[in-house]
Amino acid sequence: MVSYLCAVTGVSRSGYYNYFSEKATKQRIQNEKKDEALRDVILKAFKFKNRKKGARQIKMTLAGQFNVVYNLKRIRRIMKKYGILCPIRKANPYKRIMKATQEHKVLPNLLNREFKQETPFKVLLTDITYLFYGNGKKAYLSTIKDASTNEILAYQVSDRVTLDIATDTLKNLKRNRRFKVVKGAFIHSDQGGHYTSPKYQKRVRQMGLGQSMSRRGNCWDNAPQESFFGHFKDEAYIKPCETLEELKQEIKEYMIYYNRYRYQWNLKKMTPIQYRDHLLKSA
Repeated sequence: MVSYLCAVTGVSRSGYYNYFSEKATKQRIQNEKKDEALRDVILKAFKFKNRKKGARQIKMTLAGQFNVVYNLKRIRRIMKKYGILCPIRKANPYKRIMKATQEHKVLPNLLNREFKQETPFKVLLTDITYLFYGNGKKAYLSTIKDASTNEILAYQVSDRVTLDIATDTLKNLKRNRRFKVVKGAFIHSDQGGHYTSPKYQKRVRQMGLGQSMSRRGNCWDNAPQESFFGHFKDEAYIKPCETLEELKQEIKEYMIYYNRYRYQWNLKKMTPIQYRDHLLKSA
């Protein structure tokens, strides 16, 4: 019978008996214990700050918060073995609600996808996305992101997508004590009605900033901002919020986590604030 089963499964008789030998059994038990220990350490990083993470985020969190270094292959193997699932991003394109009128002005693309200029506060990216929460409720999130450091410098949450959500985000940027207008700084957006508005453009000029816009229908011209919204929707607990106030509190907590504790591979495995300080010290 053993010979027949080995032939069917393509396993040698010696391999079969070796697998069930006392030595091999003990080795498998030891390996299982080691994997369980690795799993427990990885879960600490996975659950850090109660935010969902993928393998690379886990690797950086282990190194940055727990002084533990594992390679990605090992982390991914353990995650797969024990069903530690990382978030999967889904496309959620932002549909413009406001249409530019004849008095609205489209501006040229000054950025040309040169996002990483290694100078904090020089290239600012902004956009608005929608959020579904509670039982079919809808809100909107406007952010301003530093392209060089990925830090979210300002944001605004509203249940309406009027011009105020964009102008209030600018006001919040102005209130940010860490933010400083540097030479040649500008804010980049799509061609949505908020950003082509004369009122919005006047506010931008009053803050001493230039303004740049993506080409029509080209999301790649503002890709890092779109990327942030994707990660945010994967990692923040939006749907369980029942009220707008609960939603605002969750977003506030996520922004703190993202800026201070979320390590990023393309920032030399630092958090946005750590990388900002790194660039300022190197200047």
